[in-house]
Amino acid sequence: MLRTLVIAAHPDEPEIYAGGTSALLAQAGHAVKFLTLTNGDGGHHRLERVPLARRRAEEAWRAADALGVTTYEIFDDVHDGELEPTVELRLRVMREIRAWRPDLVIALHGDGAGHPDNRAAGRLAEQAVELVTVRNLECGMPSLPHQPVCLLMTDYASRPVHRDDVVVDVGPVRQAKLDACLAHASQFLEYAPYQRGLLEHVPDAGDVGACRTFVEKYWAEFLGPETFQLAPYGRRVSVEELRPLMPFIA
Repeated sequence: MLRTLVIAAHPDEPEIYAGGTSALLAQAGHAVKFLTLTNGDGGHHRLERVPLARRRAEEAWRAADALGVTTYEIFDDVHDGELEPTVELRLRVMREIRAWRPDLVIALHGDGAGHPDNRAAGRLAEQAVELVTVRNLECGMPSLPHQPVCLLMTDYASRPVHRDDVVVDVGPVRQAKLDACLAHASQFLEYAPYQRGLLEHVPDAGDVGACRTFVEKYWAEFLGPETFQLAPYGRRVSVEELRPLMPFIA
């Protein structure tokens, strides 16, 4: 059994940018963990931070169930919009990597435009991976014998710097990814439509079919093939050497 860790900034990002790949890994009998470095408590136009963080955690677990993800961990004491690549958080992420002992880490790009939390999460993942084998750096978990293979997933702002080294056809698990996105109703049926001026088009939350159609119409870009860049850190492999970990890549 292989072990994968997907590291993002906010609940819903592992699902959006690597949900299909995660579902394919889970279907193959592998263990997948999602880790977000903030609690996402800034992402709403009506809800206050505390109830929003609680709700987003509940949504995250429903999304994990839809994808077959083993566990979903959220740094619930780190606020949305306040993530910084500090030494304290670097060691904390390093501890999570050492504890999960992943063969594969999927993370956000650390450079580029977009949400500062996303870029900070990418930098923290890179810094932590670089140090997971250093025995004398203590974080509460023993060092790993080798670094994991690492891939970068592209978010809405990192396309200009992203390279499509690995392409995954998520068609066979498209429904599972769609249901995982719908589990995050606070985002896909509330906050994102508010941001895009689409609130009047949002169907009743109880009409699952209509909600699926709504997401498919306005967020189709999230439901196509998922692409990843071979990270410039971690254990270096070629695309062909990656196939034993991800036999479904194109």
